[in-house]
Order: sequence, then C-alpha cells, then structure tokens
Amino acid sequence: MSEPSPAARRARGAVAALFFTNGALFANVVPRYPELKADLGLSNAGLGSAVAAYGLGALVFGLLAGVMVSRWGSVRVAPVTVVVSAANLVLLGVAPSWAALAAVLFVSGALDSIADVAENAHGLRVERLYRRSILNSMHGVWSIGAVAGGAMGAAAAGLELSLTVHLTIAAVLFAALAIGASRFLLPGPDDSELTATADEAVGGLRAAGRLRIARSVVALGVIAAMAQVMEDSTATWGAVYLREELGAAAAVSGLGFIALQASQTVGRLIGDRVVTRYGDRAVARAGAALAGAAMAGALAAPGIATTVLALGAVGLGIGTLIPGSLRTADELPGLPRGVGLSLVGLVPRIAILAAPPLVGVVADATSLRAALLVIPLAAAVVLVLASALPGGPMRR
Repeated sequence: MSEPSPAARRARGAVAALFFTNGALFANVVPRYPELKADLGLSNAGLGSAVAAYGLGALVFGLLAGVMVSRWGSVRVAPVTVVVSAANLVLLGVAPSWAALAAVLFVSGALDSIADVAENAHGLRVERLYRRSILNSMHGVWSIGAVAGGAMGAAAAGLELSLTVHLTIAAVLFAALAIGASRFLLPGPDDSELTATADEAVGGLRAAGRLRIARSVVALGVIAAMAQVMEDSTATWGAVYLREELGAAAAVSGLGFIALQASQTVGRLIGDRVVTRYGDRAVARAGAALAGAAMAGALAAPGIATTVLALGAVGLGIGTLIPGSLRTADELPGLPRGVGLSLVGLVPRIAILAAPPLVGVVADATSLRAALLVIPLAAAVVLVLASALPGGPMRR
C-alpha cells in the first residue's frame, strides 16, 4: 500500500483540527447548564425544551447541509461554519430569557449540522486518498475537542468566571484554529477522488434492490440515533443529575461529561484497529452491552463516583457506533457516494430534537434518575439492530 502524499497528510491534520474545534466549542457550555438553568429559573422540562431547539435547528438545516456542501464545497463550508459557530457561542452567555436561549441554541444546532456534514465529507475525501479507514480517529479528535471544551467549562464554573467572558475566550481561540487549518484542506470539488460514474451508481441501485437498501439505511440511522441519545442524555443531564440529585459540587458535576468524552475518545482512537480485527458488528454489540449494563448498575445503586464511572463506560461503549454507521452507509451498494451518509445522518438529528425534552418531562413527572433509564434502553436497541453493520474482520 502506497504512502499518502504530503498534501493528503496535511489535509488529514487540517480536517482533524476542524473536528477538534467543532467538538470543543459547544462542549464549553455543557458543564454550565446548571448555571444557565438557575439563572433563568428553568424547570427540567424548560431546560430540556430549550436544548431541543438545538436539535430542531440541526434537523431543519441538516436537510440543507448537503445542498450547501454540494454548492460551495466542504473546503469552504467547513471552516466558515466553525467560525460563525464560535461567534454565535458568545450569545449564550447573554441570553436573558428562555426564548433567547432557545433561539441561540437553534442557531447553534443549525451551524453544527452544516459543519458535521462538511467535515465528514472532507474526512471521507481524505480517507479515499489514504485507502484505509481513518474516520474513527477523526471522530476521536472531535471527542478530544469535546473533552478540552468540557474541561474549560468545568474550570470556568469552578473559578466562577462569567459566562460571557468564558465563552468569548473560547470563541476567539477556536475560531483562530479553524481559520489556520483551512489553508491545508484539499482543494477542488468533493467528488475529486471518486471513480464511479453516476450511471454505475444508479444501475447498482436497481440491482441491489431499493427496499433492502432502505431497510439498511433505516437500521443504520437508528443505530446512530441511539448512540446520539446515549451521548446527549448524559451530556445534557449528567451534570444536572450529579449536582441536583446526588449533591456534587459545581466543579465535580462537570466530571461526568468529561468522563463520557474522554472514554469516547479512547474508543474512537483505537476504533480503527479494533473494528478492522473484529468487525463493526461485534464491536457495536460489545459496546452497547457495556454502556447499558454500566448505566443500569449506576442508576440502581446511585453515587457520585459510580455515576461518573458509568458515564465513562457509556462513552467507551458508543465510541465507534456513529462512525461505523456513517462508513457503512457510505459504502452501501447502489447508492452514490455521500447519499447514504446524508440519509443516515438525518436520523440522529431527529433524536437530538426528541430526547432532551422527553427526558426533562419524565424527570419532572418522576425523577431524573428514572428518566436516565433511556440510556440502557437505547443500548438494547443497538444490540437488536447491530446486524445491519458488517460482520467479521474488515478487509481492505
């Protein structure tokens, strides 16, 4: 196998930097959800519905993201969207009401969905030049960014730094990184590395059977959505659960999110090698079993330390689920490159919209501890649908 060119290596570093900034930006806010909730006098359902605006923005603009990337190219869309996201982040610190908070989160979700499609499209361009899997590690770098952002947010909360100052510092830092990285992305259109013609793709679609492909897309989308539900439920409510129901200090309440993202990072960084050896299906089943069992145990016997450890186990278990679903979708026979990626990516955005308010409503009606049972339930769904992922060692 030939070594990738210097341009390909530089592009890999550049798109990894964009994944990093995308992960770090919004993660700065998550450890400060309890403060936002208290400052605005929100109930659990109120915070959940505000966060749902993020999912609504992601869903609405996720449908347009592919068109934007096709029109202007991922090389332009990815860095510009990150810079605009950084500017929007600052507005969260000055939101005076639930409506303002929801509006800013709506824009954040919209920008994130566009950046997500653009960064994955460019990452797949680089992966084709490498002729081997690198997408898990790209998502691992996103997780590293999320850990860094979460640590910044937890430190800012512990230091009692104002939200406005904290988020302005984060916005300037990560916008500058995105601008610098944009110089090294691959030039040209996103189909530059493809060899299949449109006619061949359409012919393959007829040969493979539309119904079977549709079922695969739905199953892969639900797997990705369940991973998103597990991640978002812990990210949105982990700090609130630790602080309000388990009595953790402000700085400690952010540790659950950091544990989630740190372990998810490990899972993604080693994911390419593990999936190559055992296959996406086996790794997904093992990860879902770990995540579901750990969280179920922590909810059955609640404690600060056991909950933080369980959130870490959830992160490790879900690490390869979304990258594996996206890669499998992009390689479905009969679909043009990028089509499966866009379709599967739509389902987690629906989950982002539905999960936070659902958890909030259940938490208000019963308890947040009971509402977090959504995590082991989502893991069980992955166990059932994992057969949609490739079985056996990956052959390259």
